[in-house]
Amino acid sequence: QVQLVESGGGLVQPGDSLRLSCAVSAPSVSNYVFGWFRQAPGEEREFVGAIRWSHGGTYYNEFAKGRFTITRDNAENTVYLQLWRAKPEDTAVYYCAAGLIDFYGPYDPPSQYPYWGQGTQVTVSS
Repeated sequence: QVQLVESGGGLVQPGDSLRLSCAVSAPSVSNYVFGWFRQAPGEEREFVGAIRWSHGGTYYNEFAKGRFTITRDNAENTVYLQLWRAKPEDTAVYYCAAGLIDFYGPYDPPSQYPYWGQGTQVTVSS
């Protein structure tokens, strides 16, 4: 069973940065792709980006390029989402998710990820 525990959310001012963490427990972590999603109140969940654990290759939604960075720490079994130059429209609940590396289809559909964290709230406000 894969378990994901998120942390690091909170209040941040516009223009500042924030790093979210997702602690991973998995039998063979290299067999998974880890995705980050966000969901604002009353809106659909949207794909931010993903990382392949085996070599750290990343894939980003268009809006996330240049302001979001996904990394992983092999020693700590943790996936990170770094947000740079935060904007009020980044306010959302952020989720990490895991799917097998050989799933069919693109990275962005939430249905490709069977395992999900509990989510962490990010609020960008002055």
